[in-house]
Formats: sequence, C-alpha cells, structure tokens
Amino acid sequence: MACYHRIHALAVPVPEPARFAVLRRCLPRFAELFAKHNVKATFFVVGQDLADDAEGNRLLAELAAQGHELASHSHTHPYDLVRLPREQISEEIKQAHEAIAQTAGVAPVGFRAPGYEVSATVIDELQALGYTYDSSVFPSVPYYAAKAVVMGAMRVLGKTSGSILGSPKVLLAPTKPYRPHREDPYARGDAALLELPVTVTPGLRIPVIGTLVATAPEALRRLLVASALSTPHFNFELHGIDLCDAGADQVAPELLVKQPDLRVPLAR
Repeated sequence: MACYHRIHALAVPVPEPARFAVLRRCLPRFAELFAKHNVKATFFVVGQDLADDAEGNRLLAELAAQGHELASHSHTHPYDLVRLPREQISEEIKQAHEAIAQTAGVAPVGFRAPGYEVSATVIDELQALGYTYDSSVFPSVPYYAAKAVVMGAMRVLGKTSGSILGSPKVLLAPTKPYRPHREDPYARGDAALLELPVTVTPGLRIPVIGTLVATAPEALRRLLVASALSTPHFNFELHGIDLCDAGADQVAPELLVKQPDLRVPLAR
C-alpha cells in the first residue's frame, strides 16, 4: 500500500494492518482465483517486501512451488528508477534478484519496472543478469495523458507525487512483443531479451488492465476484453489492490478517496 500513498502524496508509513494487506490478504485471493480456473500467473515481486513480511514471503514461496512465476519488480520500488545513477539501478536489480531467487528457489528471468518506466540502462543491467524478458512498456495514450493531468493538478495544489512522468516515446512503442533497441527501449532492435508490452486496445490504445476492468461498466468491460482477445498478445496486468476489500483490509480513508478501484466491492 505504501506505493499508492507515495503516488498520491499521502502520509507514510502506512498504518497497520493495511501495510501488509496486499501480500497477506490479497495474495491468497489471487491464489484461490487462479487455482479455481487452473491459471498459472506471474507475480512481480518487490524484493524488500520479502524481508519486511515473513508471512508474505512464505505465501509467495508457496505460489512458486505451485508453478506460478516470481519475477522482479525492483528491490525498493523507486518510481524514478530510470533517473538513478547506473550503480543504483544495478543495485536495485541485483538485490531484488537475489531475494526473489532465495524465495522462489530459482532466479527470476522477468522484470517489470516501477511505474512502467524503463531505460536502456535498465535493459542493459537485466541482460547482464540473464533476464529473458521485460514487461514494463505501457504504450497507452489515455493512461499517459491522464497521468500527466493528475500530476499537473497535484503540482498546482502544492503536492508532489512519488511517481514520475516518463518519456513520451512510449506512446509510439510497439504493442506486440519485440526486442528493444540497445539505445531506445521503446523502439525495435536486437536486444537479447524480449519486451512484453502491457496490453492496450488496437487503434486508440486504451489500457486493458485490472484497474480499468474492475471499475468500468459491464458493457465497456466486455468490449475492452473482447478487443484485447482479438490481438495475438494479451498481457493482462493486475495489481494487488484489484482484489482488495477496503473495509475488511482497513484501507486508509484518504487512499480510498484517491483510488476508485478500491471502492469496488471485493465480491464484484
């Protein structure tokens, strides 16, 4: 939950028990849902969480043993990862790599950057560790525009989001799997690893992710999913809070106001 507090410039640290809600309460719900439908998923893990939450660590280890994949989401989830010096980027990736390998029993081969922001340096560091894919590119025009508007409004109000607005080059990035260019991760090239973009609809590039699917009216939700399924590559991204119960999980009222998906009942 701390990531969302940082995005909206809310107080941190997150009060108990919401601090561990994603790993301790939402994670088992995902596990149950996936088991019901015989689905194997990829869980992008923040390395530091494995040290901070022993119970969450145990649950993720169980998921790995059941055949789910544990991939990396950096070590401390710095939204400005791409703006850090190379040494810090390398350390973020290596620390998460080691922590996840210990929990999963096998080294991770996939990565998703905080805030969907990736760079040539990040790709280079991942390749050095033998990663086979990255899944950070989110080529959605509506998402980028909405993010720019929200962050701009926060600045007008004297607040600073923990997130960053990345390169607009992402808006023209391929929507299907591709090998990134060594100097521009948003263009095709000959990198050793594969980029798996988060799915958007053809044409308008509307994001088809858990947040929108959970909050959209049924007719729009069906349209979005049908559109995504018409493409050869459906990389359906979900967040832990997509299966959060705001009341039972005791989410802070301040965050509830900012995150409309948290106001959707868990049963829905």
